[in-house]
Amino acid sequence: MTTTVTKPPADAVPPPPKRTRRPKSARAGGQLHAGPIAYVILALFTVGSLFPLVWTAIAASRDNSRLAQSPPPFWFGSGLFDKLEVAWKDANLGEAFLNTTLVAGISAVTIVVLSTVAGFAFAKLRFRGRGALMLIVIGTMMVPPQLSVIPLYMMVAKLDWTDQLQAVIFPSLVSAFGVFFMRQYLLQALPDEIIEAARVDGASSWRVVWHVVFPAARPAMAVLGMLTFVQTWNDFLWPFLVLTQMGNPTVQVAIAGLGRGYTPDQSLIMAGALLGTLPLLLVFAIFGKQIVGGIMQGAVKG
Repeated sequence: MTTTVTKPPADAVPPPPKRTRRPKSARAGGQLHAGPIAYVILALFTVGSLFPLVWTAIAASRDNSRLAQSPPPFWFGSGLFDKLEVAWKDANLGEAFLNTTLVAGISAVTIVVLSTVAGFAFAKLRFRGRGALMLIVIGTMMVPPQLSVIPLYMMVAKLDWTDQLQAVIFPSLVSAFGVFFMRQYLLQALPDEIIEAARVDGASSWRVVWHVVFPAARPAMAVLGMLTFVQTWNDFLWPFLVLTQMGNPTVQVAIAGLGRGYTPDQSLIMAGALLGTLPLLLVFAIFGKQIVGGIMQGAVKG
């Protein structure tokens, strides 16, 4: 007994494959929703990040006797605003804020501009010794900054710049990290075709930098400027060596003057530290969204 197998006609259309339904979060354009464990972890990290700032405010509202007790206080007292007023007057924080804003602003702008130009040169231009010079720039990042304190102080003293702001401004006008950071960013974010098109249109090197490099490097420039401003604002060692509290103090030098005495007032020091931190929080609250948005924009373009 033979069985006959019927073949499907040649023009028959095969049935479409069965589609497996993907979850809504995995579809194109869908949002990823975090689970409860993610929210718990984020809440713990947020509390851990805010605790030092909150406890600084709590310590500033108490006195030395209460801070010396065990366990320490974990809630605000009634003397916070009084201690803030005393710290503001005793440390001359009004002038210190102006000096630090001037120093940090000039350093941030200069480092961002020079680092962007140098990073573009190392990333996109071809010249003799480029690799060796880049190795030298990276090598300077490995030298501890404390080693340069003595020769730098001798140079400042010879120029008669002690207790003047230029003694703090000039050593911070360039940054090896900034050059390396901008070079790495421009290698990916700036295509060679755009530079060649600008050259074909007759643009000079400086015009390419102004109209092509700066717009492409804007996200990285914002991040570098923010990091430089915060680092310069919090710098303590070098300003403490060349400036005095009664002359032209920065914020950190002014706050250091609050700790003098046989028995330092810890709550007064905490009040000064709190006042010195508030401007940084304000700057990040105003420009943080633009900086994060610029980072994401640069990541998408790259």
